[in-house]
Formats: sequence, C-alpha cells, structure tokens
Amino acid sequence: MPPKGRNPNPSGLGRAIINKKSKDARIARETGLYTTDLDPTRLQSITQERDLDEFLNTATLAGTQFTAERRNVKIISVAGNTQQNPYLLSEDEERSTLQKQRENKQRLRVPRRPPWTKSMTTAQLDRQEKNAFLEWRRGLADLQERDSFLLTPFERNIEVWRQLWRVLERSQLVVQIVDARNPLRFRCEDLEKYVQDVEGAEGESGTGRGLRRSLLLINKADLLTARQRKQWAEYFEAQGVQYAFFSAANAAALQAARQEAEAAAARAEEAAAEAAAKVARDEESSSEEESDGDSDNGPFTDEEPSDDDSDIGTFHPVEEGPEAQDPRTRVLSVLELEELFVKSAPDLSTFTDSSGQHPTKLVIGLVGYPNVGKSSTINALLGEKKVSVSSTPGKTKHFQTIHLSPTLVLCDCPGLVFPQFATTKADLVCDGVLPIDQMREHTGPTALVVKRIPKEVLEAIYGLSIRTKGIEEGGDGKVTGTDFLVAYAIARGFMRSGQGNPDESRAARTILKDYVNAKLLYCHPPPTIHEDDFNEQTREIALQRAVGKKRAPTTRVTKNADTFIAPAGAPGSTTAENQGHKTHKVDQEFFATNASVASRPMTQGVKGQGQEFSRGRIYPHQNSVADDGTPLSGRRARIAAVMAAAGGEIQPGKKHHKKMKRVKQRSGKGYDD
Repeated sequence: MPPKGRNPNPSGLGRAIINKKSKDARIARETGLYTTDLDPTRLQSITQERDLDEFLNTATLAGTQFTAERRNVKIISVAGNTQQNPYLLSEDEERSTLQKQRENKQRLRVPRRPPWTKSMTTAQLDRQEKNAFLEWRRGLADLQERDSFLLTPFERNIEVWRQLWRVLERSQLVVQIVDARNPLRFRCEDLEKYVQDVEGAEGESGTGRGLRRSLLLINKADLLTARQRKQWAEYFEAQGVQYAFFSAANAAALQAARQEAEAAAARAEEAAAEAAAKVARDEESSSEEESDGDSDNGPFTDEEPSDDDSDIGTFHPVEEGPEAQDPRTRVLSVLELEELFVKSAPDLSTFTDSSGQHPTKLVIGLVGYPNVGKSSTINALLGEKKVSVSSTPGKTKHFQTIHLSPTLVLCDCPGLVFPQFATTKADLVCDGVLPIDQMREHTGPTALVVKRIPKEVLEAIYGLSIRTKGIEEGGDGKVTGTDFLVAYAIARGFMRSGQGNPDESRAARTILKDYVNAKLLYCHPPPTIHEDDFNEQTREIALQRAVGKKRAPTTRVTKNADTFIAPAGAPGSTTAENQGHKTHKVDQEFFATNASVASRPMTQGVKGQGQEFSRGRIYPHQNSVADDGTPLSGRRARIAAVMAAAGGEIQPGKKHHKKMKRVKQRSGKGYDD
C-alpha cells in the first residue's frame, strides 16, 4: 500500500470553521459574556449599537443576570412626504429642537473618573470606574427616552474613555482641537470644566483642583477667510474662551517645500563638487593654466536658483482688507504655536507628585473628535511624520507621548466622540464624525449638502447640468439630493449592473468625501450670523476657480432615442422657473417654426399612430384646397383623395407611381420583394 501523501489543502474551509468555533467557545468560557459576537480588541471605538447589543453590554458592565421575555411589538407608521426628506427636520422642527437643546445644555456631561487613591486595589478601582460609567450611560439613556432628546452616537467603550482620563491626568495644558468649518460641533464645553476638576499632578483624590489650563485650537483655519476668522474671534472673546487659529496642512506644505529646497541645494552642491573635481582632473591631464578662470564659473550658476526655490509650496491666501491685518485672525506658524503653548501653560511649580518633586517637562494633551487633525498637528510640530495619519475616523487607538523638545512633551489622545445634542445623524456624516464607507443611508447627508451649497456652485465645481423637477412632475423646481446624485452618476458613468440605472449610493459616497475634504466648502457661522452672509465670499471664490471648466455629459441616451431629454443648458432649451422637461417639450414643439402641432390636431390610436389630422380627405371635394390655401385642379384633387385614402401624400413632379425600392432590413431578413 503506497504511503499516504501530504494533504494538499491543510487550511481548507472546513478546518477554518472548526477552528473558529473552537476559539469562540473557549473565549466564551473564559470571559462568561452573554453574547457570542466577541471582539478581542478592547480599544475598538464603539459609537453606535443595536438595542440588543446595548442591552447586553450594559448588563455585562453592571455584572447582573437577566431573563428574556416576549414583548408586544408596536409598529409606528410615518406619513410620507415627497418634498421633505424623512431623515431631516423641517425648519420649524429644527428651530424648536435647537432652542430646547440650548436650555438643557448643562445636562450633557463627560464621564468622570471617580475619586481614587493609591491605597485602592486594582479590582476595587476597576469596579468603581465601571459603576460610575454605568451611571453616566443610564443618565444619557434617561435623557433620550424621557425627554426625547436626540444625541450624537457617543463613545460607549469604557476603555477608550480610560485613555482620555490618563491623558488629562498626565497633562498640565489640555488643547482641544476643533475643525474650523464647524467649531461648535467639535467643541465640548463640559470637557473644559472636567479639566478643572482633575486633581493634583497625577489625578489622585485630595491633591487640589483647578491647576490645569485649557486651550481651544481651531485647526484647518486656512479654509476660512479673514472675515470669517474675525467673526469667530469676536464670538470666542465674548464667551471668554482662549483660542488660536492653526493649519496643519499649511505647516506640512511649508515643511515639505523647505525640505525640497534643502534637497535641491544639496544636489547643487554635489553637482558643483563633481564639476570642480572634473575640472581638477582636466587640469592635471592637460596642465593648462588658462582653463582655471573658465572652470570656476560653473558651480555658482546652479546655486542662485536654489535660493528662489525656498518659497515654493507656501500656500498663503491673498487676503485684503482690515480683517487680514487684525492680529486675532492670524493663522499661527509652528514656532508661534509652540510659544503659545508655553505662554498658556500653568506654572509647573504648582504641581507636586507623591514624592514632593516638581515636574521638569510641560506635558501638553491633545484631545478632540476623530478626523479633526490631532495627529497631523503633532506631525506639523515635529517637522516629520511620527504619528500615523488617516482620513478614517478613529485611526489612533492608544494615547501616545512624543517628546517635542527637552522641556515639552506631547500626549496624543485617541479620537473621542463626545455626547452632544444633534438634530440628525446626517450632520455627523457631513462633519466627518461617522465613517462614510460605513454609511447605510445616503439621502439625508446628500440633501444637507444640496441645502448648504447652491446649485450654481455645484454645477461649476463638477461641471454638471443638474436637472430639477417641475410642478407637473411632483417637484418644486429646487435641487434635491436625488437630482444631484443622478446628474453626478451619469456624468461619471456610475451605473448599476443589470438595467444600467445611475448608482446613487456610489455617487453619494464620492460627493460626501469631497465635502469632508473641503472640495465642497461650507463653513458654519457663529450663532448670531446668517449662513448665507457668512459663506458669500467662499462661494464667490469657488465660482472663480471653476471658470472655464468643461461640462460633463448629462445623459448616456443618444439624441434620436425616444427617452432622450435635451440638456438644460442646450441652445433653445431655456425653461421657465419650476417647469419640467415635459412641459418644455410641448411648448417647444408648439412654438417651433412649421410645427405640425401648432395648427393641426393629432389623432391617437392604432390607425392614427399619432399622425396629424385637420380634415377629411377621402372625397375629391375635400382636397380642392391644399393645407396652405393653394387651390388644386380636379385631377390633382382626385389624386390627393386616392393618396389620402391609401395613407400617402402627393409627391412632387409628374411621376407619382414609381417602383418600390428594396430596403435592407436591420433584423437580417434580407430584402423585401
């Protein structure tokens, strides 16, 4: 019997399933959790949970047992509204919701770490932190259920909040980084109060409060104009908030340009050294002294342009007016930001550890929402990439300490979604808080984009011709999210498999990423300023940049097809306001030159086939006058009657009965007999 050969597929599907089930069973026995959907990574950010998952995690956190019972199911039906997106609020609802949120703003709190001492055991501290975190989650649940408040999908993993507690206890200056396009969305006011509540140098209970300081760093300030920065500066000064404008992207561009200039200078020096060495070798071989003067001029011709290249890549916007001269609106450089950190930090002599020693280094904690640029700010401060950067929210998993200088230490906290009042989840998607690739519903965020950015700006940036629905088609003449998605999908060729309809979901993800990346720029104003007045200059700049942009196709249907619709910007296709393409087509055919619809009615049905009809032509006397009023002779009238009865027309000339031509059939049947 031949020996058994080696298994050619040792890691097959069956073996993988068996190993997975064994691993899940072992983890379930070790942990004793109620759910079988386990994740070995403790620091995974959890912002949204299903009701069942939230219940199981809450029961696990509390360490209690439960029994499942059937409950009555209540189905709530919402009346459909074609004009209002069901995932957005109307203007009246949004106004009343914002007023109610302002009245209850103090009820939103950041989870505090309970008071602790070094004499406590690890188990006691863990149980105390879980109990406090459970009470915090119950308070937010009561706020949502009893008072019907809608909260943002806040962080629900206690391990991520423990990272924040450690960062606050280590830091003397806490810098809260926000996005300049919507500072109030990313600013957590209760976090500033919590910074004052952290005690001592290590956070131990009884070591004194009110020692730490806070700073609001408005990142991506290059997206704001000087006028917009001045309005925000006036608002924060009225609120008594210490703030600063910064742009990590501009700082990185300046550093990249400086590195390229240094590399170009180094290459020029190497080329000069090689040229000098070559000249020296030529002098030794030829021993001609006259070549000394000519050879010295070579190296200096390559060094002069290198000085001019030192400013390449600097992205300073050209700003004029009194707002640009205001020192409050200045976007700080890296060195100016470091000086501001040192100036805003408290005196280190006020901090004393358990051994009675004062800290020798200033620790600066960087806290903020995901995707606001914390890691990018650290890289700009360091001058090179030290921290991993990603456009996906929640890239940083653990807090990291980076030594900026012998006296400064940066502490990067993972991105946290703080509990905030929200009107809709579409706002969070547009703000970049929730990942776009994990988005399940795209009509709400797209409707917000269309609402915030005018139609002419969208058409200019993408080169589109957005077609709107008129009143006869169930619309109101305004651009909707669906209209924008269909136009964009057709222009880019995003089609579904099968019938070839526009892929609106794919188009929505691309558009929302452009919105988050500021290709579609919209900046939220302070509470006392109207959004149109605040973004007027931004829209003008966007239109100027898009001048001369080529228009994309508006349809993939050929011009002679039955379903072809003329583009909105085509010659002769100017439509009235709130008018659809069907009404426009009827008007165009009616008022066109020599149009049959203008003076003749139409007949429908199998016999008429949509042909024109003005009068009967069966008898000769009915054909004594032509359609244009020209009198016909008796012979021509009789011929016209015969032709009308046969379904034909009078042909010009004398020969009216020609032999039928052979016409090639497209179906491949050949020629007619």
